[in-house]
Amino acid sequence: MGRGRLSEQQVDRIILQLNRYYPQILSNKDAEKFRNPKASLRLRLCDLLGHLQRSSERDCQEFYRALYIHAQPLHSHLPSRNTLRPVAFLACLGLAAGLALLIYCCPPDPKVLPRARRVLGFSPVIVDRHVSRFLLAFLTDLGGL
Repeated sequence: MGRGRLSEQQVDRIILQLNRYYPQILSNKDAEKFRNPKASLRLRLCDLLGHLQRSSERDCQEFYRALYIHAQPLHSHLPSRNTLRPVAFLACLGLAAGLALLIYCCPPDPKVLPRARRVLGFSPVIVDRHVSRFLLAFLTDLGGL
């Protein structure tokens, strides 16, 4: 009932949506069981999620769709919705910039193994492949793209 939790009305709306629009996912009997006011909200929600997990992945997706419709603030704060945080992006960017400065700004030293310098010279190409998708996700979250 606090911040970041589902209320009883929201759970009832989700159950009713799954029952009315997708009776193959949640039958009338199941909907009555999950809407039983005698059972605690936590128990009903755990039973509902267990039932959906045993059914199929599509049923779980419909639950998340109903959660989005009836409890959008909670849905947007799910761990699966927060793929990249700005702090992680800035840490990766700082590490990449530090490596780039180290590689390109240090004068060549004849004592340094030539092979190591060649391997480090290709590291921006390798890093670019992995970092570019995180950069795109970060810019998309900011609304930049």
